[in-house]
Amino acid sequence: MAILTYLIPVSLFLGGMGLAAFFWAMKTKQFEDPEGDANRILTKEWDDRPKP
Repeated sequence: MAILTYLIPVSLFLGGMGLAAFFWAMKTKQFEDPEGDANRILTKEWDDRPKP
């Protein structure tokens, strides 16, 4: 039971870090174009190689 005194704060800290990373991603507009990604996966054009 003594291990819970370590595990609970560690899990809360890791959850807070994940939440902070999510808010940072939202603030820096990492999820700016979700529609473009959704449409890009459905196109027939393959983008395997760099364009010349």
